[in-house]
Amino acid sequence: MAYDLVVIGGGPAGYVAAIRAGQLGKKVAVVEKEAAGGTCLNWGCIPTKALLKNAELYQTLTKKADLFGLSFDNLSFDWGKTIKRSRDVSGNLAKGIEFLLKKNKVEFIKGFASVIDGSKVEVESNGKKEVLETAKVIIATGCKSRQLPPLPFNGKTVISSKEAMVLPEVPKEMIIIGAGAIGVEFAYIYNTFGTKVTIIEMMDQLLPVEDDEIGKEITKSFKKQGMTCLVGTKSTEFKADDNGVEITVEDKKGKTSVLKADVCLVAIGIAPVFPGGAQPDLDDKGFIKIDDNYETSIKDVYAIGDISGPPWLAHTGSFEGTQCVEGLFIDGHKPRQVGNFPGCTYAHPQVASVGKTERALKEEGIEYKVGKFPFQAIGKAQATADTEGFVKLLYGKEHNELLGAHIIGDNATELIAELGVALEAELCEEDLHSTIHAHPTLAEAIHEATLDANGHAIHF
Repeated sequence: MAYDLVVIGGGPAGYVAAIRAGQLGKKVAVVEKEAAGGTCLNWGCIPTKALLKNAELYQTLTKKADLFGLSFDNLSFDWGKTIKRSRDVSGNLAKGIEFLLKKNKVEFIKGFASVIDGSKVEVESNGKKEVLETAKVIIATGCKSRQLPPLPFNGKTVISSKEAMVLPEVPKEMIIIGAGAIGVEFAYIYNTFGTKVTIIEMMDQLLPVEDDEIGKEITKSFKKQGMTCLVGTKSTEFKADDNGVEITVEDKKGKTSVLKADVCLVAIGIAPVFPGGAQPDLDDKGFIKIDDNYETSIKDVYAIGDISGPPWLAHTGSFEGTQCVEGLFIDGHKPRQVGNFPGCTYAHPQVASVGKTERALKEEGIEYKVGKFPFQAIGKAQATADTEGFVKLLYGKEHNELLGAHIIGDNATELIAELGVALEAELCEEDLHSTIHAHPTLAEAIHEATLDANGHAIHF
């Protein structure tokens, strides 16, 4: 059976590409070795957000109940039910993706795919092999957690994010190596449910890719919540067995100490997952090299999402899937590459950003001005008792254009969308200034931060 397109991988990049091709009237198949939705839906973005919601609710009830005039006896949590809810959410959404594929006449094939060339893909399923003939192939196989060579995963005391989502019980002590979004989110979850959490990060702040002020603010917040944050610290020696882990760390001054815990979560990044068969050329970081049309070194074989390198985000993968397919099947369409994109971390407080950081602007020699406004001065934040954090906006000095936006605080990951639109539309300070923001909302902090760029903030 011949297809117009075979997509290898059913995650946010792959299934979106397949659905868009189906909408364009093409005959499409998606090959996925596990469940529809890929890592993001089944073992990443979605189940972690379910766990984070449980943690946030539990934290509110344990820390702020009296503030809201609530009282109760013997508040407790059922960890098994917490995990089950997250798995149920993922399972329901996976079924939803399968429905969407079927609705758009995309064939979903469960199996392991190997690229023969740009016109043939071999699929192995239940011990049987089948060759699919196709006009085009898209590789969207994504990534997996990267191991720390001296401390390989054992699934019990040395774990990846996948095992962290389904631990049978809450550990008494956990060490987390790496303070990117994954490490920070799990630190928040487990700390909230009573685990003594220690985070080890080589850089000087948690979330080192974020603006320095944001990184320092969340580091301060996590310490206040009771976590030990060893920033500017490297791990030097490792021991692990079925009973726990022992890690030696060294700070910038050369001082060493030994940490012990029941479990160590290694969250130092991700590694590519390749299909079988013919391998396209790779870039210097080991990801598939693509051109401006998303084509690899193998003719008619394309790559999208995490497998083609950073940014490793579900929403950028979906964007690439749409762009790649429209470039293939819409005459005259020139595919776009990822430009401005939001980065989000869903701990509490949340962190979200889009565009340049102050650090980047300084390195590039771009003159800018800063507008900043705290949530503490926002009526809605006071009403909801979530006053932690701030909005920080960076505008160009010469043309007043928005260059970067950084938010830490309640609902930061929702608020960032407005600023993503502003960057994409090349809006200036005056555009945001003249946009009326509803009262009372947290979004008023965006308006006030814009006013603050010229020292005109009204409420602070």
